[in-house]
Amino acid sequence: MADIKVIATGLRFPEGPVAMQDGSIVLVEIERQTVTRVRMDGTTEVIAYTGGGPNGLAVGPDGAFYVCNNGGFQWRTEQRLLRPAGPSSDYTGGRIERVDPKTGAVTVLYDRCGAHKLLGPNDIVFDGLGGFYFTDLGKARARDRDWGGVYYALADGSMIKEVAHPVLTPNGIGLSPDNKTLYVAETETARLWAWDIVAPGELAKAPFPSPHGGRLMAGLGGFQRFDSLAVDGGGNVCVATLVNGSVSVIAPTGGLVRQIAMPDMFCTNICFGGPDLKTAYMTLSGTGQLVSMPWPEPGLRLAHEA
Repeated sequence: MADIKVIATGLRFPEGPVAMQDGSIVLVEIERQTVTRVRMDGTTEVIAYTGGGPNGLAVGPDGAFYVCNNGGFQWRTEQRLLRPAGPSSDYTGGRIERVDPKTGAVTVLYDRCGAHKLLGPNDIVFDGLGGFYFTDLGKARARDRDWGGVYYALADGSMIKEVAHPVLTPNGIGLSPDNKTLYVAETETARLWAWDIVAPGELAKAPFPSPHGGRLMAGLGGFQRFDSLAVDGGGNVCVATLVNGSVSVIAPTGGLVRQIAMPDMFCTNICFGGPDLKTAYMTLSGTGQLVSMPWPEPGLRLAHEA
C-alpha cells in the first residue's frame, strides 16, 4: 500500500476535490448535498447546500465554484461502504450550478442543452478561455439507463452545446497540458477516450466505428470501472479506478503505466496540490475519507486555480 495519509473521515460520499491556495481542499459530499471545505487538521466547514447530488467541482474565472449536480441518488450501505443506488425519489433532472464561495448562494446556470434536459452532470474542467467542458453520465434505473454525453458551456451562462454523443457512462474529464486534447473516462468499460480540440468547444471527430468521434487511448481488462481523473504535468492521465480501488496512470501515448492501490474500492477522484503540486489528494467515497500521498510527478496546474 502506498504512503497514504488520512486527512478527514466521516464525509458522506466525497468527490470533486479542489486544492485551494490556503492549503484546504474544497470538495462535494454527494449524499450530504453540500460543497464542503476540508482543512488539513481534518475539520470541515459547509460552504453551500445545493440539494440534489453535487458531483464534479471546479473553480471558475470569477473565483466561484462551478458544480455538476447529478440531480440526486438513492443510497445503500453494503459491506460497510456507502454507494449510490439509482435516482433519488425527487429526481427531476441534472444541472450546472454556480456557488458563491463567500455567501454560499447557489445559482443554476444550465439545466438543459437546447431541447434536451441535462440528466446527470458528473465532472467538469475549465479551459481558461471562459468556458468549460463537462460530462453528463445520465442515470441508471432498474431496467434501463441513459446514454451520456459531453458538453461545452460558457461560465457566464450564455451558451451551452453538445460536443460528443452518445457516450456510455462518461465520467472523469480533463485537458492535456497544451489544452489541445480532451480526455473522458468511461465508467462501465474502464476506457479512456481522447478528442483533438479544434477550437473552444469544437472537437475533431474520428470516423465510424468510433461511436462518438473519440479515439481510444486505453482500456483496462478485468472487472474495473473508471471514475474521475486528473492530468499531471507530464501529460499522464491519472484515473480514479473503482472496484479494484486504485489510481490508474495512463501515458499520453496510451497504455497503462502503473496502478497505485487505495484502501477503498470506491476511489473516486484525484487532484494535485501543495506548493510544488507533488501532493495527490484522493477521495475514498465508500468509507468517507479524504486522503493524500506524495506523487512522483508534479500535477498539472488547472485554469483559474493559480
